[in-house]
Amino acid sequence: MRICLLTEGSYPYVVGGVSSWCQMLIQGLPEHEFFIYSIGAEAKNRGDFKYKLPANVVGVQEEFLDDILSLKSKGMRENILTAAERKLLYELVTGSKPINVQELSVIFRDRGRFQSPLDIFMSSDFFDVIQRVYEENYPYLPFTDFFWTLRSMLLPLFFLLQQDLPAADVYHSVATGYCGVIGAMAAEVYHKPFIITEHGIYSREREVEIIKSDWAKGDFKSVWIQYFYNLARLSYRVADHVYTLFEHNAEIERDLGCDPAKIGIVPNGVHMERFAQIPELQPHEGPLTLGAVVRVVPIKDIVTLLRAFFLVKQEIPAARLVIMGGFDEDPEYYALCQQTVAMLRIEDVTFTGSVDIVKYLPQIDLMILSSISEGQPLAVLEGQAAHRPFVTTDVGCCRELIYGDSTDTLGAAGAIVAPMDFEAMAKEIVRLGRDFALRRQMGSIGYERVKRGYTYEHFLAAYRRIYAQAKEVKG
Repeated sequence: MRICLLTEGSYPYVVGGVSSWCQMLIQGLPEHEFFIYSIGAEAKNRGDFKYKLPANVVGVQEEFLDDILSLKSKGMRENILTAAERKLLYELVTGSKPINVQELSVIFRDRGRFQSPLDIFMSSDFFDVIQRVYEENYPYLPFTDFFWTLRSMLLPLFFLLQQDLPAADVYHSVATGYCGVIGAMAAEVYHKPFIITEHGIYSREREVEIIKSDWAKGDFKSVWIQYFYNLARLSYRVADHVYTLFEHNAEIERDLGCDPAKIGIVPNGVHMERFAQIPELQPHEGPLTLGAVVRVVPIKDIVTLLRAFFLVKQEIPAARLVIMGGFDEDPEYYALCQQTVAMLRIEDVTFTGSVDIVKYLPQIDLMILSSISEGQPLAVLEGQAAHRPFVTTDVGCCRELIYGDSTDTLGAAGAIVAPMDFEAMAKEIVRLGRDFALRRQMGSIGYERVKRGYTYEHFLAAYRRIYAQAKEVKG
């Protein structure tokens, strides 16, 4: 069976998180072929893979959104869209009605009519669509700014909709954004099954980023936020099945309009044997070592972690912090983290870059996760597989991983604090940092929790079954 795995801003260009999940899935199912359809931001990353692709990867299609900067237009064109097509594009922009993806493909895949997405965008027909959307929904905004905002939003989507679609037996998207829409279209064109595995809730994550951003101003933030919710609903509607990592995410997907009958839960899994040689916490001389396995990007909120560590140093002066994860994905944010260290004059902070965490975990006494958004973080599962306790923010599945679900009586594997609350984070770090017996007990509880419900074998068995059932239904 050939599976087209559609990714966005992750595999194979970024290490950790969703990318690690993709690599584990492909490696664990050697009986299947995988074709990677990857959407990235910048063409300079073409071919710069951070993973050695497994032998069962039969191809990679790389699409980069900055390629739209080289697009050319023939100028304003008139009467190039039918009334039905104008109506369809209006519904795509507004999200007012479910979109027929097959009809959408007819517009964008007719190379005889349109050589470039600008041919559609720079037409009097589509200008009329934009004007109608504006007058009905956003008349309080400056029209010129609204026009250019829609251009920024829609050109990447129009560009992707015009690219070649790889043939496959199953289409499997790791998000409901651009890659979800492309997966939906490919599945409709080739009449094949389409499934989604949503790690975090894509539309919610984009909302958080947009609210915090500087590039989206004022009321235009709501325009962008609504757009990504529209893409999610389109993906949910076409998907045959939607899988997520834990029940709370499933509740959110239902609230966002996904048919409850489509939703299933498949937790992440870790290689327990990879961490088998790491012993339980041992008493030792020397500093308390805190560890964070995390990419240095804004959504991981390293700045809050650094502020918390500044307070920890007031109480435990010998403490040190080791941040294990790549810092080249967002150089500006990495520079901000370095500035924070310098401004607060924090000593004993190490940024290792991407490393083999198995070599570092034996020296870690307490793990920290400071993210403002997560799904079911592999970093926590892997740390627990290594008998390490955690202080995490209350995001994604972290509460369940630390405290267990309603059927779990093991106890606490660490502590949970609110996102961005560096004072509460520092307080919990100090509490656990001063109590070796408690840390060791929590580390053992976390290990047992992972062993019972989050193994690699369970994860693979679930996806073997999912792929077989998908092919059986539409194969």
